Amino acid sequence: MSILIKPIITEKATADSELRNCYTFAVNTKANKVEIKKAVEATYGVSVEKVRTINVRPDRSTKYTKTGIQHGKTNAVKKALVQLAEGEMIDLYSNM
Repeated sequence: MSILIKPIITEKATADSELRNCYTFAVNTKANKVEIKKAVEATYGVSVEKVRTINVRPDRSTKYTKTGIQHGKTNAVKKALVQLAEGEMIDLYSNM
């Protein structure tokens, strides 16, 4: 089971990483805070102070087409905001 799916790189997440040393990741929906902390520390070799998680609900949409009403939804996702120790940083833009 892969805990970390991908880092989230948006304007808000980038500003958060620069100002507060807090990075955002999309994680497995069944992962808890302890597992996320261990996965980040093992993957990036940094020390984690705090982990906050967010369960994002799926967005539902309705489209009116020639063939009738089409219902759809996006996938539910879990985000983790990881606060690193002072002086630590993760370079998400380096080519590995």
